[in-house]
Amino acid sequence: MENVRITWIEGGERRESAVAFSPAAAEDYKAAYEARPGVSDVQIVPAPVELARRARPA
Repeated sequence: MENVRITWIEGGERRESAVAFSPAAAEDYKAAYEARPGVSDVQIVPAPVELARRARPA
């Protein structure tokens, strides 16, 4: 499954979603971000899969 993030500009700064979305869900969220006052340049971008390793308890 492909994951994507949403980026946008708000207050002159580039921001990025803290969570990843499916492409279909991202389209809905993109529309919601575009409707927010002061937000511009909303984009859907690829989100690389990050694998986290947990240390085994001793």
